[in-house]
Amino acid sequence: MLNLIRNENMKIYRRLTTWIMVILLVGLVGLISFLIHYDSRGMNSADWRQAQTQRIEQLEKTKADFPDNAADLDQQIKLAQEYLNRDMSPNQAAVWQAVGSMSSLIAVITVFTVVVAADAMSGEFSSGTIKLLLIRPVSRSKIVFAKYAAGFQFSIFMLLLLFTSALVINLVLYGGAGTSPTVLELNSMGAIVEKNVIIDMLSTYGFKCVELIMIVTLAFMISTLFRSNSLAIGISLCIMFLGNTVSMILSRYDWSKYLLFSNMDLTRYLHGQPLVPGMTMTFSILVLAAYFIVFNVLTWTVFRRRDVM
Repeated sequence: MLNLIRNENMKIYRRLTTWIMVILLVGLVGLISFLIHYDSRGMNSADWRQAQTQRIEQLEKTKADFPDNAADLDQQIKLAQEYLNRDMSPNQAAVWQAVGSMSSLIAVITVFTVVVAADAMSGEFSSGTIKLLLIRPVSRSKIVFAKYAAGFQFSIFMLLLLFTSALVINLVLYGGAGTSPTVLELNSMGAIVEKNVIIDMLSTYGFKCVELIMIVTLAFMISTLFRSNSLAIGISLCIMFLGNTVSMILSRYDWSKYLLFSNMDLTRYLHGQPLVPGMTMTFSILVLAAYFIVFNVLTWTVFRRRDVM
């Protein structure tokens, strides 16, 4: 089994496209990190107190011009003033916040992994090399598992690359001044509380990885069922990019809570905003687990019984 997985990994990392994906990911991390740092350079400077005071003055002016937004602006002013009262830089956790913002690039990793997973099986059929695999003294189940495991090892590698490159780049940009784990925020009751951004960041990464797992598993299943790379990529990416929009449109129907794309965004529960009233994180995890089992059972069953000769 280990030799099969190693063989599949060799196929992935021998491709030029794999290393292009790696370079693109690191390049995106560097570009976005630089833009975030450039945009917030005033807050990160030694004169952050002056910048914060100017922000409060600007918010006061905005409140006078737009009285309808006074309540929200008062909350922002209250938070900004609290940073001054505590002598805390608002960007003292800038490194971790920047690394956390890179979690949006997990969508890019998902796209890359879908391409790899979709080609893992359909590529064998289109090139005819599937016959060479099946004449080896290993079961079909082991072949499927090896390809599936290699695909997820690739996604883990890309996730580690994303996190590591984001951390290193932002440490260079911000230095040790931005490594505090604590920031201030307003809770749902309007009170100012301290929040550990590292825990928040890791939670966001973890929840977004759930979507990655489901989308890649779906792509692998479609690739196996229909032997089509393009179909697997197309359907998977449509669900990934249009799923939230469709789920919002259908959210008025109670049955929509059982749909795959209505449960993939677990970050909603971090902010207490379930898609359909009554939905809970436990419910979404159970629904996703059911889909995960169905996708894998279909993949294993079809591949084990399919005649490829």
